[in-house]
Amino acid sequence: MSTISLLGFGNPLLDISATVDAAFLEKYGLKANDAILAEDKHQPLYAELVEKFEFEYIAGGATQNSIRVAQWMLQDKATTGYIGAVGKDANGEALKAAAKGAGVDVQYYEVEDGTPTGTCAVLITGVERSLVTNLAAANKYEKKHQETVGMPLVESAQFYYISGFFLTVSVETIMAVGAHAAAANKTFMMNLAAPFILMFFKDQLLGALKYCDYVFGNESEFAELNKAMGWGLEDLKDVAAKVAGLPKENGARGRVAVITQGAEPTIIATAGTVTEYPIVAIAPEAIVDTNGAGDAWVGGFLAALTTGASTEDCTKAGAYAANVIIGRSGCTYPEKPDYAL
Repeated sequence: MSTISLLGFGNPLLDISATVDAAFLEKYGLKANDAILAEDKHQPLYAELVEKFEFEYIAGGATQNSIRVAQWMLQDKATTGYIGAVGKDANGEALKAAAKGAGVDVQYYEVEDGTPTGTCAVLITGVERSLVTNLAAANKYEKKHQETVGMPLVESAQFYYISGFFLTVSVETIMAVGAHAAAANKTFMMNLAAPFILMFFKDQLLGALKYCDYVFGNESEFAELNKAMGWGLEDLKDVAAKVAGLPKENGARGRVAVITQGAEPTIIATAGTVTEYPIVAIAPEAIVDTNGAGDAWVGGFLAALTTGASTEDCTKAGAYAANVIIGRSGCTYPEKPDYAL
């Protein structure tokens, strides 16, 4: 186990990625550019996807994607770590090999009861993607792992990143890591992840937000937060400012709210200041799919942040990483970045 600077907690998933038609989404009651947890009615989807469409397996999970991209951007300048739960099966071993091959110090909790490694159906229509996640083993992460096997990584790291998706799995772990970060004056960061998190896990999220130094999300997620909180704000810049000003456990540093908007400028709010940063434009014909683009943006941002870069330079690194991933299938990247941190 190595000394690390950036540690992620999340749901490790094996992505099953395929281009489908609108009828397939309609059959399962799905929407383009959305992310949901699989219900019973969605379970046949996975077998049908493999049977009827050309597909590929890709190591996935929102936080794992961001950590892999951060390590790729940093190369040998720093070390990243990742913690989550997998099954004791071939898919779990494949995920472990992919993450370790990317240079990430992976410490998976292996579920012993036969539950398989989690999967995510990535349904691509045009350049949009609909994600249907079957958490399976990822849903069985236990805090005792963080307190034992994972503790050396927790103590070593200076930066922590957790997707809101993990709120459905182990709120206790999130709160423990957040409290550690606040007490040690380290940087704790979360992503709103998806609108359903704001709809059904608002209280859990608000509990974790008090520890957050950075809050990431896209325009639909921050709009849903605005709705869930009853703020009634009409401008996303005002929503970002509101989030930045929410109560915070560690008063030694302010909170930063980051709203990505696809092809539109990124909105970043700190206490009293809201700034828009341009993205790196990409020609429509160069877009392969948008799966992992948001994760990659955060990964690039995190990589730059761990080097002490300014907010503006962090957004540039994020925009570069997203630009690379959006031109490829899934959250994949070339051997080395053409970007100097």
